[in-house]
Amino acid sequence: MKNKYIDLIEQTFEFPQEEFKVIDNELYFNDIPLMEIIKQYGTPVKITYLPKIARQIQKARKWFNVAMAKSEYEGDYFYSYCTKSSHFSFVMDEVLKNDVFIETSSAFDLDIVDKLQSEGRYGKDKYIICNGFKRPQYIENILKLNSIGFQNIVPIVDNIFEIDKYQHGMKKNQKLKLGLRIASEEEPKFEFYTSRLGIRYVDIVPLYLEKIKKDPRFELKMLHFFINTGIRDTAYYWNELVKSVNVYCELKKVCPELDSLNIGGGFPIKNSLGFDYDYEYMAEEIIQQIKNICKQHGVPEPDIYTEFGSYTVGESGAVLYSILDQKRQNDRESWNMIDSSFMTTLPDTWAINRRFVLLAVNNWDMEYERVFLGGLTCDSEDFYNSEAHANAVFLPKFNSLGRTQYIGLFHTGAYQESIGGYGGIQHCLIPAPKHVIVDLDEDGDYTTKLFAKEQSYKSMLKILGY
Repeated sequence: MKNKYIDLIEQTFEFPQEEFKVIDNELYFNDIPLMEIIKQYGTPVKITYLPKIARQIQKARKWFNVAMAKSEYEGDYFYSYCTKSSHFSFVMDEVLKNDVFIETSSAFDLDIVDKLQSEGRYGKDKYIICNGFKRPQYIENILKLNSIGFQNIVPIVDNIFEIDKYQHGMKKNQKLKLGLRIASEEEPKFEFYTSRLGIRYVDIVPLYLEKIKKDPRFELKMLHFFINTGIRDTAYYWNELVKSVNVYCELKKVCPELDSLNIGGGFPIKNSLGFDYDYEYMAEEIIQQIKNICKQHGVPEPDIYTEFGSYTVGESGAVLYSILDQKRQNDRESWNMIDSSFMTTLPDTWAINRRFVLLAVNNWDMEYERVFLGGLTCDSEDFYNSEAHANAVFLPKFNSLGRTQYIGLFHTGAYQESIGGYGGIQHCLIPAPKHVIVDLDEDGDYTTKLFAKEQSYKSMLKILGY
């Protein structure tokens, strides 16, 4: 009878996979021996594998460019990175090696862009797509960068009053490219019908005619479309895409300088070994739909922009934990206690019930059991009890006689640090773990670098005013 942990994984999934394999009963992540990382740095530890970022960018660029070639699409494709997914400098460095644009969400984002430009890492000719509802400082930073030579900074207008703020802040001879964001309809399961972000479909063309066309300082460059559920092969997604492309075509008829359609982000990342998503098909179908609708309206096909955030950086991340001990609370429930907290290190697991790829790092030759995973905080929500493909968690049987069990949650590279309050106060004062950057040298061998030590009690006390 096959009842080892490795048997469970191999019988449930196609395994090994592109980024996961097992050698001598130990897990390798993108050919990185995780037990070696643990021996060097201990746990808990966060990992960022930089080469994965470039691979993701190049894959998406290939899918869209091939799709355009197949359909003889007239426009071009441009990849931009959604910085709110991860603002870390090592992420931005890797992203910008791949000749992509930047999409921002706040005033401080633009301070990062200014810093990158001063260091020669982002040229003034590059596009900066500025999303979000804009406070005065965000508006001021947009106009400041524009005035010092960033001629391709494109604020995406989020409401009908935003244009007034640019008009009042701009100089008489200043020129500014603009985009307009459509307020898409939300999926039926939402508690509201229309996104709070963007401008109503019916207001797009009138807003251009009344406020943008009459001001020679403005050039309407882009129409922006995005839905929260991401790019999915559903009737809901295709319906919203078709509506947005139709609005683009109507706007293009009265606005000749309009030439770009931004379809936002939303490519998903793998959250299970059973993950199945046809990226190539989706790219081809999106391009074909846009081409067909433009042909029906008799307008030129727009350049296509995407703003992939989680897709860009998510699969580069991992968090490794130790199992400290096992608690049996009744006849059916065994709690494996980790040496950190899910609420602080992976806040999406409790905030939105997000699931990541969960695997044992070692002991793949042992029998498996169903367990619940518990974090160290005193909060009842600090647990992990299911995976994306199953309403359960299975790990090698806990051994109290000396074989420490290590586990990893993978594809955790997007949002978790910013949502969790990196460098700040953590729930129950559980310290933020070490963060290790993994890269490849010229010979293809992996290298590691400690980016951040485990958070110290002194830094916490200082923040708290002690």
